[in-house]
Amino acid sequence: QVQLKESGGGLVQPGGSLLLSCVASDPIVNMYSVNWYRQAPGKQREMVARLTSGGSVYYEDPVKDRFMISRDKAKNTVYLQMNNLKPEDTAVYYCNCFIAQARDYWGQGTQVTVSS
Repeated sequence: QVQLKESGGGLVQPGGSLLLSCVASDPIVNMYSVNWYRQAPGKQREMVARLTSGGSVYYEDPVKDRFMISRDKAKNTVYLQMNNLKPEDTAVYYCNCFIAQARDYWGQGTQVTVSS
């Protein structure tokens, strides 16, 4: 069983930045893609960024050019640098690693609130 733990959320003003971290309990995560999702109140969970094991990145349009996903394999950690935050970025952010159908791992989430 792989455990994922997010941290780094909080309250930030519009235009501010936050760095989210996702620490995995098992280095196997370094061999697979890791995704960041978010879920705003009353909305479905949506993926915002993906980092493949080979280093390719993918961003959804609402966060493109503002968010950056990266990883430190030595620390079994994936980061989400969020810049120029907007109120519509307010959500609970989750990291996810899908290894197989019965091995789809999620963290508990970290709250990000963008408000003045």
